[in-house]
Amino acid sequence: MSKSKVYFTKNITPESVIKIYEALGVELPGKVGVKVHSGEVGNQNFIKPQFWKPMIDKVKGTIIECNTAYEGKRNTSEAHWETMKLHGWTDVAKVDIMDEEGEIELPIKNGKRIKTNYVGNHLKNYDSILVLSHFKGHPMGGFGGALKNISIGIASSYGKTYIHGVGKPEDFWTSDHDSFLEAMADAAKSVVEYFKGNMAFINVMCNMSVDCDCCAVAADPKIGDIGILASLDPIALDQACVDLVYKSEDEGKSRLIERMESKNGIHTVEAAADLGFGSREYELIKL
Repeated sequence: MSKSKVYFTKNITPESVIKIYEALGVELPGKVGVKVHSGEVGNQNFIKPQFWKPMIDKVKGTIIECNTAYEGKRNTSEAHWETMKLHGWTDVAKVDIMDEEGEIELPIKNGKRIKTNYVGNHLKNYDSILVLSHFKGHPMGGFGGALKNISIGIASSYGKTYIHGVGKPEDFWTSDHDSFLEAMADAAKSVVEYFKGNMAFINVMCNMSVDCDCCAVAADPKIGDIGILASLDPIALDQACVDLVYKSEDEGKSRLIERMESKNGIHTVEAAADLGFGSREYELIKL
């Protein structure tokens, strides 16, 4: 497979998000869903709505999210709507909690671990998806980027337990770890195939705590901000972000690297590449 193009800028501004999106040379068709991370109540690191607003406005997008599968302020639609309002998402664009009215099933052809992905029912209302991800650590996945945002992030509340449990929701917290990472790759594959190329991905490397934005109590970042990356290939995009962490001259990177390695986070990227919906090989194009 030929190298995927990944664009990079050190400038972390709303204007740079638009510039890097335009560099992709794509125009997302029809009704555009914009996948973000709404941030758990109490989390200090998630990227705020005002930062994303110009990009959301540019594609005339609707913010899309799904409920979580664990205790918190986003595990029911009622609580999630309160969080969306509290964090200011409803002030910047229309918001859609996609599994508020149930879920639909996406088939996973030749998946490594699971054969079905359960996603928010409203996903069927969108023609294309812009995936805006905050790259950072994660207590289970090692790190979270584009692949996590379209697998766990687009899965319904039940779908999240299904992925975590590798097809057995009752094994949510006890499934084999690498199998869980492979199930995430399976789920991401189903979403990419569903939209038939009508997706674009942007990762912002700032506020890179070892913890996810889903953590109400999260560690403060130890590594400095790196920049913004964009690609039409989520696998290449996440791989490029991982590589930039390792290449960073910031000594604080050791904490993030330890988190990524302790959870074998790169295995999600490996599994996704093996499934064939993108490539780990990329050309980094600096803007």
